[in-house]
Amino acid sequence: MSDTPLNPYAVLPLGPAFVEAATALAAEINCPLLREGDDPEQFEVLLQVGVHGLGLQATGKKAPGAINADFLAGATAHRRKFGGGKGQMIAKAVGIKGGIRPQVLDVTAGLGKDAFVLATLGCEMTLVERSPVIHALLRDGIERAKQDPEVAEIVERMQLNHANSIDWMREHAANGERYQVVYVDPMFPHNDKSALVKKEMRVFRPVVGDDTDAEELLEAALGIAENRVVVKRPRKAPTIGSRAPSYQLEGKSSRYDIYTLKKLG
Repeated sequence: MSDTPLNPYAVLPLGPAFVEAATALAAEINCPLLREGDDPEQFEVLLQVGVHGLGLQATGKKAPGAINADFLAGATAHRRKFGGGKGQMIAKAVGIKGGIRPQVLDVTAGLGKDAFVLATLGCEMTLVERSPVIHALLRDGIERAKQDPEVAEIVERMQLNHANSIDWMREHAANGERYQVVYVDPMFPHNDKSALVKKEMRVFRPVVGDDTDAEELLEAALGIAENRVVVKRPRKAPTIGSRAPSYQLEGKSSRYDIYTLKKLG
């Protein structure tokens, strides 16, 4: 076995019908395109293009199944249908109550799960994702959801941007732009043992890594927020940097650190 480090990722078409789309995607995100006969295990993860859209698949014998941005089924759909509405902790964290539906800037969009919940509750969402791979997954999920009449109206409230969030916020803040709430969910090492988290972490780490610039991210968020910044953290994790939050909402496995600037409503 070679000790040569694996390349992070490549694009893999799942059949001849998807070669054209896979070729265009590989060019867009500037990564290799796997062709018939190529060894997929020279890469840590594969961005697959197939009948179900895009999926991110780890390589190796014990790799979990592919991850995608899916707003039509699974846990995300369950949260939409049975998640408890305004009583969800995330709704309280961003300040949803009565007729208040704040405008939310999500600067760590990921697969869009939390943004979709907030859009379901009526918030207008602006999403920023810096990883080209995760951005491609999320864009694909949103586009597929727009074709479903049950969720099309919800995802229309999710406007996606591909950019470095810190630079994006600084630039827009310098132009006088403000968002009522800024939502931050940095990628941190943590000890959550759930199968879903372990699966997502294994697939995400090679393409995303940890957010080592979380303090800069928080400061940029405070510079563009009008009312509050909400930071999602593992329940036992320290706060970001030395700035103490105004208050915290704590759940079983995670918590929200809220930095209040001005009252909503």
